[in-house]
Parts: sequence; structure tokens; C-alpha cells
Amino acid sequence: MLRHRLAIVLVTALAPAVWGTTYLVTTELLPPHRPLLAAVLRCLPAGLLLIALTRRLPQGNWWWRSLVLGALNIGAFQALLFIAAYRLPGGIAATVGAVGPLITAGLSAAVLGDRLTLRTVLSGIAGVAGVSLLVLRADAKLDALGVAAALGGAVVMSAGVVLSKRWVSPAPLLATTGWQLTAGGLMLVPVALLTEGAPPTHYSAANLLGYAYLCLIGAAFTYALWFRGLQALTPTSVSFLALLSPVVATAIGWLALGQDLSPLQALGALVVLGSLAAAQSQRPGTAKQPEPEPSPEPGPAAHPAASPSVPENA
Repeated sequence: MLRHRLAIVLVTALAPAVWGTTYLVTTELLPPHRPLLAAVLRCLPAGLLLIALTRRLPQGNWWWRSLVLGALNIGAFQALLFIAAYRLPGGIAATVGAVGPLITAGLSAAVLGDRLTLRTVLSGIAGVAGVSLLVLRADAKLDALGVAAALGGAVVMSAGVVLSKRWVSPAPLLATTGWQLTAGGLMLVPVALLTEGAPPTHYSAANLLGYAYLCLIGAAFTYALWFRGLQALTPTSVSFLALLSPVVATAIGWLALGQDLSPLQALGALVVLGSLAAAQSQRPGTAKQPEPEPSPEPGPAAHPAASPSVPENA
């Protein structure tokens, strides 16, 4: 049982680890000053691809649930993330975002009946401290709107994680993932057009490679792993794994881009990994388990062409 749980944790952890490569891909392969275009091309094609593969559309209340989950997990989160990234130094944005596991733990206690333990709280505080040591700089300047966006991103992501656990879809996991990626990507389209204007008309081979990586690996593959982990683990356990992203991003910056790695940053990485280990080693508290919804009879609305299948992640 413990070995099986460890395997699920490690597989789920691949998602935030891959997300930690986003900075490298964005800076080295993508056109500059187009973060929301990157978010659209990352999420929308991935969602449409998964829907095409699974041949499933939402039914009944899963139309509006998909919109809500897509907004929380993808659309609103990505928009707030990029607002924070534009208005704040990366260290502050990452440090504010690191409060996500604590927010998730509180929402899980309120919505799902999960136990909020002292170990979880201390692990969450340690995670914030570790991320701040890892990425925060002494000369970083605060911006009220940027901080609000970073905190809002942590809140909507936590709410999306908890609701994803509460609402059990009768469809295959990849289909549900595709619905969310598509809904979130469609929500980002007008935001990208209003803030960044029309997309470029020419893309280099490097640009296309970068977008393909973010779409296929950074969205379709990783979100399948992330949501698969949510099926088996508590939302709090999964949310702690998101702290791996700044650790991986810092490690890649050091190894691939030649950036400096100070002793304090190394200590911060160890603190983050320690908080992850403490959070994952805790036995989950008793929670009210949501009842899976009955799978609807197949029909033309649910199956535009033929058969189903699939999962998603972080």
C-alpha cells in the first residue's frame, strides 16, 4: 500500500517538475513579450487534442462544472500568474504563490472534511520559507496589484484542486482534462488579444518547437498526471508537490543557463524538499468521500464519433 502510494506521488510530482522547465522554454524558444499567447497555445490545442482522442463531450451539469474547473485550474490561474509575473520580480511571485498548500489545506478541511493537522501547517510554513530562500532577492520591490494577482492565483488554483476532488466526473480522465484545458484556453483568448494584440504572423522553428513542448508535454501530459494524482491523493498532498516547480526552475537555471546558486538558495531547496517529504509522509485524515456520478448512456452528444479513453495532470 505504501509502495503504491509512493509510486503515485512520484508520478504526480513529474507534473510540477516539468512545469519548472517553462521558464527555460519561454526565454530560449518563444517570442518575447507574449506570455498570454504562450498560455493560449499551451492549453487550447492540448484540450482540443484530448477531446478529439477521447471523443467525449460534457453532459448535464458537467458543462458548467467544466467551465468552472477550467477557469480555476487553467484560465483564471494562468491570467493571474502572468499578471504577477509582469508586475513582480519572480522571487516575490513565487513566494506568494507558495502559500497555495496552506490555502488548499484550509479549503480541504472546510469543503471535504479533511483533517487540518499541525504537521500540515508547519510543512506549509516551511515550504513558503524554503521558496523565499530559493528565489527571493533582497532588492525585490513590492507592487500591490502584482501581490494581489499572485495571491489570487494561489487561491483559484487551490479552489480548483479541491473542487476537482469534490466533483467526480463519470467520463474518462483525459476527457475531463480536455474539457478543462479547452474551457480555460478559450477564456484566455480574449484576454491575450486585448493585452498583447494580434498574434505574430511568422514563427521560427524554435518557436514552433517551444509551443509544441508546452502543449504536448507541459499541458496534455502533465495535467493528465496532475488530475490522476488528485484521484488517488488528497488535494493537500498534491498541492505541496507544486513547490517542486521553483526548485526545478532554479536547478535548470544553474545547470543550463549558468546562473549562480548561493548557499542560501541550496538551503532553501533542501527546506522545500523537507516540507514536501513531511507533507507526503502524513497519513491522510478521514474525509467525506464524494460519490462518483453515474456514467450517462452513450449518445450522439457524448460521442461525436466513436470510442472514449484517458487521464490528466498538473
